[in-house]
Amino acid sequence: MTKTVGIAFADSMEYLPFEKYAENKNFVSSVRRGNKSIEFTLSENGRDLKIIGVECGIGKVNAASCVSFLISDDKADYILNAGLSGAVTGLRKEDFVAGESYVECDFDLTPLGFKVGEKPGQDFVYEADKTLLELVTQSKGIKTGKLGTGDFFLADEDKKKFYLDTFGICAFDMETAAIASVCHKAGVPMLSLRKISDDAGDAASESYREMNDRAEDSLTMVLDSLFSRMLKHDEIWK
Repeated sequence: MTKTVGIAFADSMEYLPFEKYAENKNFVSSVRRGNKSIEFTLSENGRDLKIIGVECGIGKVNAASCVSFLISDDKADYILNAGLSGAVTGLRKEDFVAGESYVECDFDLTPLGFKVGEKPGQDFVYEADKTLLELVTQSKGIKTGKLGTGDFFLADEDKKKFYLDTFGICAFDMETAAIASVCHKAGVPMLSLRKISDDAGDAASESYREMNDRAEDSLTMVLDSLFSRMLKHDEIWK
């Protein structure tokens, strides 16, 4: 039995540690729809977990199109996202957070009488898959919370406070809600795992660059533990 897991990484420094992790796993590297990717399979007790990691590019459009292709071209059964985020509340630099829900904070039709983030006639707050969320939080130190997304790097205390008051988010990034929107429409379970790089305030850019330039493998190691649990968890294979 085989299940396919697609994973979107926004930039090269987030993707690189995963690429190195795959080096001893009989991997195949390729370019999918213009994006670098790596593919390998993990097996246990007759179960094959096909892993496809893709460097999707930064921002909502890049992330959404990449995940759409993973679902349509590769028939992904599960979608994961991993990367860095700015803390909005309750988190510190180096913390890990798994998203319980996802919202596009920068979607704004308020001149037409709608609330910030509200998309007329459709859902606009997307939920993480409960099984994936349960499995990833078995790793020590993984926190959970609501994640917000926008097509800009958040480095503004006033805007951060507005998003906290409006959406109750704990962290902000540039991809998760776009990925969640695609998965919601396609009926594909998804989860985003994020490491906090900065406080989304006035000094956020310097703090982010310092962590991003490390290209450390801590997120990849959490994903590795998640893969092991997915292979063993019967709910994943129904």
